[in-house]
Amino acid sequence: MKTSSDILPKRFYSKKASELAPKLLGKIIHRKLGKAVLSGMITEVEAYEGDNDSASHACGGMKNKNSTMFAVGGTFYVYFTYGNHHCCNIVTGKESEGQAVLIRSVQPLSGIDIMSMNRFQRSCENQKDMINLTNGPGKLCKAFAITRNENGLDLTEDTIWITQGKKIPAKNIAISKRIGISKSIDFPWRFTIADNPFVSRKP
Repeated sequence: MKTSSDILPKRFYSKKASELAPKLLGKIIHRKLGKAVLSGMITEVEAYEGDNDSASHACGGMKNKNSTMFAVGGTFYVYFTYGNHHCCNIVTGKESEGQAVLIRSVQPLSGIDIMSMNRFQRSCENQKDMINLTNGPGKLCKAFAITRNENGLDLTEDTIWITQGKKIPAKNIAISKRIGISKSIDFPWRFTIADNPFVSRKP
């Protein structure tokens, strides 16, 4: 049973997205769904920072569709992309800065049967299914039943929250260029747990 002391506090999210992103690796994201709690260890993230980052939703300023990205750090930002899937992000920094970290992959820990039904409409049958369950931003949102309904949630409350998990040493963090974008492609702001199979693509 979690307690309020388990949940990462608002001050944890006060850093720039590129500074906070590697610190999120190894943390545990939890999602309350009815009476169940789904959880997974964060294994892959990408940082997006403000108006100087042309790949960021915040580039060009605040609009209705990206307004959540300009909230205070510790807010959940969910968007729908390519008319096909949702992506979930953790807003960082101070209010109005427009920074966020995209959660690209997690390693499933609990509620796996529910995640599997959400993703495949069946149980995971093998290790390949387990890895494919949440190894991508759209996949993990579908497995965790995250939609725009969760956009704007406070990550210090009890619907979606993040706990400490385990510390990943710097030597075990792989740094690479972001993927799936066509702008600002040279920023080394994609971070993964090295040698962890639960990632969308090896760096």
